[in-house]
Amino acid sequence: MVKLQAVFQNITPETMFDVLHDPEYRKEWDEHMIVSIDIGYLNPNNDVGYYALSCPPPVKNRDFVLQRSWLDLGTEKYIFNHSVEHKSYPSKKGFVRGISILTGFLLRRQENNSCLLGYVTQTDPRGKLPSWLVNKITQKFAPKIVKQLFKAAQGYEVWKMNQSNPMFKPWIYPEQIMLSQRVSLEDCVNSASSVTTVGITTDSD
Repeated sequence: MVKLQAVFQNITPETMFDVLHDPEYRKEWDEHMIVSIDIGYLNPNNDVGYYALSCPPPVKNRDFVLQRSWLDLGTEKYIFNHSVEHKSYPSKKGFVRGISILTGFLLRRQENNSCLLGYVTQTDPRGKLPSWLVNKITQKFAPKIVKQLFKAAQGYEVWKMNQSNPMFKPWIYPEQIMLSQRVSLEDCVNSASSVTTVGITTDSD
């Protein structure tokens, strides 16, 4: 498990909350992302998504199916995710299905218009990777993500205002969620075939 804390000057928690949620903006700042798909919403504070990222050779690319939960308490905001199954997104050739045991962000307003960010992640990348390599990659990857988030937050407001619908933020305005975006819990139940497939996928496949 990796835990980090940083204070971002001249960045509000509201902006960082949007940056962490906005799927279109993630394409602008996440250099490791291959694809990110919003599968749908369970309710106004929980969604399910698919995320695939590139890994440096010879490590095989990873992908995840994640349930994300969030809560805005005003002075503090929380975003957490963990891995789930979804029948439309089974393990596939070319990727190792990783497992997010727990990944979370805490955003808290600080003095002088700044934002405290707390970050924790415990992830099992699966596959045949030695523990020392997993630890080394994680120790470098987590701080890099925090730096990327700070840079992304600096440009978000201008980017969003230049979009066709700058007020589209369903993570804040649940009335913007369409019925067609609802996900059934039955689609996210673990299946024996999915678990078996994940278990036999390795970096050497």
